[in-house]
Amino acid sequence: MNVNPLNDAENIRRQRNLTDSQRKNSTSTKEGVVVNNNIGKNNLSASRKTYLISTDVKMPENLYSDNSTVDKKLIPLSGIALGVMSVITLITALISRSAKAARNLPKEKWLPAVTRNVNLSKETSQIIYQMVQSPNKKTFIAAGGVLALSAMAFMGKTFFDGYKDIWVKRKEANIQKNLQESLVNVETNAFSGKIQIVRSMLSKYANDFENYLISDNEPILPNFGKVKYLQSFTSSKNETSGRNSNWANIMLGAGTAIAITVLGYLSLKNLTRGKKYLQENLQKVKDTISSVVNSSDEYKKDTDKITLEYLFTSLDGTDGAAEFISGQINKLKWNKQEEKNEFLHNLLTRMKTSTIQVNPNIGGDGTPRPAFNSFVDDYRAFFYNWLIDTDNPQFKQLFLGITGVTAVSYGGKLAGDAIKEVQVKKINAETELELQKRLVSTELRNFKSKKDAAVLPLVEEFYRRLDSGKCTKEELKTMAENILSEIKNGPPYVYS
Repeated sequence: MNVNPLNDAENIRRQRNLTDSQRKNSTSTKEGVVVNNNIGKNNLSASRKTYLISTDVKMPENLYSDNSTVDKKLIPLSGIALGVMSVITLITALISRSAKAARNLPKEKWLPAVTRNVNLSKETSQIIYQMVQSPNKKTFIAAGGVLALSAMAFMGKTFFDGYKDIWVKRKEANIQKNLQESLVNVETNAFSGKIQIVRSMLSKYANDFENYLISDNEPILPNFGKVKYLQSFTSSKNETSGRNSNWANIMLGAGTAIAITVLGYLSLKNLTRGKKYLQENLQKVKDTISSVVNSSDEYKKDTDKITLEYLFTSLDGTDGAAEFISGQINKLKWNKQEEKNEFLHNLLTRMKTSTIQVNPNIGGDGTPRPAFNSFVDDYRAFFYNWLIDTDNPQFKQLFLGITGVTAVSYGGKLAGDAIKEVQVKKINAETELELQKRLVSTELRNFKSKKDAAVLPLVEEFYRRLDSGKCTKEELKTMAENILSEIKNGPPYVYS
């Protein structure tokens, strides 16, 4: 958890209660302390030794880089405008092509006229239609009852939905409270770990520096190959990971290609097997047709027509279907050849026709005028039926049963959703807690690496000046103390 000591509640409250003059005096005092601490009496040479200032340290290469970007905000607007106009152009082209295609199209290929069916799928729409179409006492009473039931159901639904939301919100508050209390230990572990890192670094470097400051013998210069080794180890680890990733991608691609080939082979095999089965079924149909034709006679002509029409239709789309049908119809044992020819003509015309007329009981008679239908899937429809005919007790029982099941189903769904939401929030909180526990080690490694990035250059500079032999033990002591101060107080801070 990131904690800024300047945002401490006690400090904020004290600053808010200061008068203008007190706030000005406090600011002036802080400025004086900062200036006094930063204005030293030593010259630059002493400052260089004290703060371990190197002679030549370049600025980062990307400090003044200018990554200018092209403003592309207008490109989407232009694309939308051009896209809309392109769609309009394509639609007009489709209209033109449709008119051209229908100019010389045979009559049997034309699409049928469609009745515009208006489906009254909502019970409220249906009752309004009934009042307009048949305004009488029964329809008015039934409509009023349905509207009253609708209002009651709406208010009940609103109440229980609100109760569910309030219950879930209270449970969520408890879950968040428990999560925050559990996270205190996690944040404490991260905080104490950072302090322990600082203490460990202070102990290590203090012991190292004391070996050179106490001993009178010329120290052996340390080798910083360990740091380079760590860096090379990290890079080699990443390169190995990249190679493993590449090999994994290659294996994945090869496996995918093999799987596609195998599945393609199986698909072709299935198609071949399916074609074989289709041929067998087709032959059975032809044998059945031959049997019906051989047993046909003048007396059961009407029955044979119905049977053969069904069987011949199943041959539609197969190779040589027209020739086979013509041959079988000519073999029929009917007296009049004209009847055979008419039956063959009607059958082939129907098989060539692209569409059929919908059943008038469902879709109307094909006249392009509105037709009204009512297919209602609503519990209130049973209430309407009962109010229209209150003498029928079955309508009452049907309404009570359907309405009861609907209410219980909705209540059960509402309770199930509420429990599900609470359980999901609990599991999410537990997952967040586990994640934060796992991230403690990551946060500590991040803190340690940043500490090393800030301290190791100073340590290298210390040993470089120690190697030059131009610094006294007192100066080396001052530099070591500054390094230890940097470890304790320098970035990254424990509080941030």
